Amino acid sequence: MSVADQISPSSVPVPAPIKANLRQEASNEMRECVERVLHTDARVPISTYRVQMHKGFSFADARNIVGYLKQLGVGDFYSSPIFEARPGSMHGYDVTRHDRLNPELGGEEGFARFSAELQRQGLGLLLDIVPNHMGVGNDSIWWQDVLENGHASRYAEYFDIDWKPLKPALRNKLLLPILGDQYGAELERKHIQVSMEDGRPRIHYYEHTMPVAPRTVHLIFDQTGGGAHPLPQFFFELLQQIDKLPPHETSSDELRAKRQKRLEELLPALREALRAEEMQPVIQHALETINGIEGDPHSFDRLHRLLDAQPYRLASWRTSAEEINYRRFFDVNDLVGLRMENPEVFAATHCLIRRLIASHAVTGLRIDHCDGMFNPRQYLIRLQLLYLASQCAGGEPHQETAANGIERSVLDTVRGYNWSQSQGPLYTVVEKILEPREYLPPEWPVRGTSGYDFVYLANGIFIQSANEKRFNVLYAKVLGHTVDPDDIIYRSKLQVMQTALASEVYALTNLLSQIAASNRKARDFTDNILETVLRHAIAAFPVYRTYIDDRGEYGARDVAFLRFAIARAKRLNPDVDASAFDFLRETLLLQNTSPAAKQKPDAQILYFALKFQQLTGPVMAKGVEDTAFYVYTRFLSSNEVGGSAKSFGISLDALHLSNQERLRHSPDTMLTTSTHDTKRSEDVRNRLNVLSELPQLWSASVHRWQRMNAKFKQKMEDGRIAPDSNEEYLLYQTILGAWPWQMDSKQDREDYVERIKQYAFKALSEAKVNLSWINPDPEYMKAVQAFVTAIMMPGPRGKESPFIDSLRSLLPQLQIFGAVNSLAQVVLKSAVPGIPDFYQGNELWELSLVDPDNRRPVDFDQRAGYLNALLALSEREGPGAVCREVLGNLADGRAKLWTTHRALQLRQQEHAIFRRGEYVPLEVAGDRQQNVIAFLRRDPASDRSVLAVIPRFACTLMRGKAELPLGEAWGKDQLKIPVPPGTRFTDFFTGESITVTEEQTLPLSSIFSVFPVALLVNAD
Repeated sequence: MSVADQISPSSVPVPAPIKANLRQEASNEMRECVERVLHTDARVPISTYRVQMHKGFSFADARNIVGYLKQLGVGDFYSSPIFEARPGSMHGYDVTRHDRLNPELGGEEGFARFSAELQRQGLGLLLDIVPNHMGVGNDSIWWQDVLENGHASRYAEYFDIDWKPLKPALRNKLLLPILGDQYGAELERKHIQVSMEDGRPRIHYYEHTMPVAPRTVHLIFDQTGGGAHPLPQFFFELLQQIDKLPPHETSSDELRAKRQKRLEELLPALREALRAEEMQPVIQHALETINGIEGDPHSFDRLHRLLDAQPYRLASWRTSAEEINYRRFFDVNDLVGLRMENPEVFAATHCLIRRLIASHAVTGLRIDHCDGMFNPRQYLIRLQLLYLASQCAGGEPHQETAANGIERSVLDTVRGYNWSQSQGPLYTVVEKILEPREYLPPEWPVRGTSGYDFVYLANGIFIQSANEKRFNVLYAKVLGHTVDPDDIIYRSKLQVMQTALASEVYALTNLLSQIAASNRKARDFTDNILETVLRHAIAAFPVYRTYIDDRGEYGARDVAFLRFAIARAKRLNPDVDASAFDFLRETLLLQNTSPAAKQKPDAQILYFALKFQQLTGPVMAKGVEDTAFYVYTRFLSSNEVGGSAKSFGISLDALHLSNQERLRHSPDTMLTTSTHDTKRSEDVRNRLNVLSELPQLWSASVHRWQRMNAKFKQKMEDGRIAPDSNEEYLLYQTILGAWPWQMDSKQDREDYVERIKQYAFKALSEAKVNLSWINPDPEYMKAVQAFVTAIMMPGPRGKESPFIDSLRSLLPQLQIFGAVNSLAQVVLKSAVPGIPDFYQGNELWELSLVDPDNRRPVDFDQRAGYLNALLALSEREGPGAVCREVLGNLADGRAKLWTTHRALQLRQQEHAIFRRGEYVPLEVAGDRQQNVIAFLRRDPASDRSVLAVIPRFACTLMRGKAELPLGEAWGKDQLKIPVPPGTRFTDFFTGESITVTEEQTLPLSSIFSVFPVALLVNAD
């Protein structure tokens, strides 16, 4: 009997079928999980509270305020970036490592304790992440590897670097514009030096440290074999081996791999050799020789040869505007663009994010600078795929993954899924600046934006648009001539492209020139004319960017934007060959393709179109937000991120229409009124908005101030007057808008004057009229700061200046009615469709200016103490007593704290109504229709409703009398409300009840009898 015959069939092992069955079961489970998660509604915040994390406010500090935020009514903690950033970073947007939490914040342990407290208190964590760029320098492992290995670095394709720029001397080199002066001058002053650090050769320039490329190490040493310090034979042979490495310029994948493999062996050997005792005298002599002798130019020749052989080129910081060959975050040289379209980059930068969302330590993401990326839609889809993988396969991949780090089993399950019809299962919002009446691309799988578009609405509704012409006349008188804001914006964008972003324009021109060269109808266009049409088309662009994707598909609105921009540029430049504009238009619309390529756009042309839209956004941001907003100062409140300097208020109908559209299309988008990036805080804007109701008083005040302060201006050597009229007008608005509620001591005054001086320096530098960041004018700035001191500080005997006396006569109206505007804005933000966001500290009055002024420390202990006291009072005597208490001392800001707390508590209580409930605009019967914003949020299923009623133009209502608009101020006007007579509402702020009349109205005098804003809940 054979061995086979002796084995019964039941005893035969069948491993293959079992494994196959297990794989099939696992595949089915994965498919079911992915399908389930994909169709699960996202966890959406009820509200968010933004906190700036840095070394001075760590995870431990954040943990300590979670209880306060819970008590305040906040739904989610909204954090600035928390990944490892450059040492001392105050914002976290300069990430150096995407795989580690910032040790300065407390690292993994600190985060774990913070996260545990969030979960204990029931708060989510909305995390700001930075996929567009990363901080580079001494602490960036990837960047240092690129500096050491050039194009052959394993990370060379991670960064958006142009290895073949226009300038031949920069081919296969990276420009490092870090020098304070010309290269030769810095070299011969011994500011650039070579050192040896634990066996690693380094090049130093002040705080900057760069590696020495391996194949160039031999240049440090004298290899002639003579002299008192000859090279040891073993080291000489090692250098010969290193010299045989493939060059750093190589673009061959095979040679790159060979080089990287050899370096794994040779670099440790080189380091060991350079640490050897017998090498120390040789190294010391070599360093003394190569580092040169000051006063002897030729002694630096060897150092120059070493530097010239590196994969990077050290250069003056002034070269960056025109020659830098990598994409930056705007014009910040040490924030380098990442090629997030590269799936390997996505995988390498999102490992930690996957773990955080897998464990639900992070419950939502805010995507910083989404417009900077090559293909935002592709990135946003990958994020949702990453979330699916994290929920169905865990924080670490355990199966075969694609290049983007996501399991193939996940990708196979969703293949063919229409992401254009989905907002995604992971709550995601993008930092996207929408121009007025512009919409977020509907095909993006996101819930909306981070809220800047709401600033335009929530601020504009409190600006009296009927007085726009009067402000135009005043501004023209201040300047001595009329100005066109569109022209200022156009010229500001051209200026930015000529200076800060010139290199990006040159790179784009190079791409367009290559396309033109292969087109017989366009090959005669010179680079000069192509650059001209590019600049003017971008300057004429009406929005931040378009969104053609890697398939070459444009939306109809994007096509319209492109056509508009080029038509406008052509009209404004009649002396430029019109056919060159036509060529640009056809190229951007992918019409310059061969007949054979009609089904698929030409790769070169598509790449140009994608790169073009990466530049329009930075030009818009730098040209408008960071230039024109400081040049066109007609009404500073309108000059806000997400707003428009041309705008002067919006109508009630426009506000209601926008709210209804948001409910239909993006009910989970964020709503913000102040952020770390706004030009001034919500309370400053709301105070300035009162001026729109006082055109005559404001005009008279400005003219009086101009006359009384003229003597403090200074005439410069070139004939300019400092400050000029526009700068002076900007200062008056700023001083008035940010004037503290309480200023009790001389030190308080000095502190405020110093804040205004710092603001003036930034504002004038951004305006780029009389000075700029690149070309400062210390004498001019000194004169402006002297002007500020003269008009704001008391005289030698303590007597106030006439300007301050005059300003103080205007302040009471602005303070009271600005406060009413702020309270109304809190209610508006909390009750309309969307997720209300509150910036740190703004639950009390926060009269802050642009950063760094708006990033000052927040006194959370004070806020918590105030809130506890108000809650105790409410417990003892009822909410009405709290309202009377906080209105009795408006200056301390507790009125805003109470308003914020009660609004957030109601959001928690009636989340379903605020998220999906109907939005019904209401009207007023009577003379005060324009003085009230009112709407009903209603849940048809439960018949529950919330009524929001807030004042508008309270200064006009009160005829300028500095009193709160309460009770009889509203006369007999009635709010019409479509609910049955007898319906009883309870005011959530005061606790008082009010009943709907037989005429289906509510008296405004009753709604505002105790408190100037109202949120009423039907009690039935």
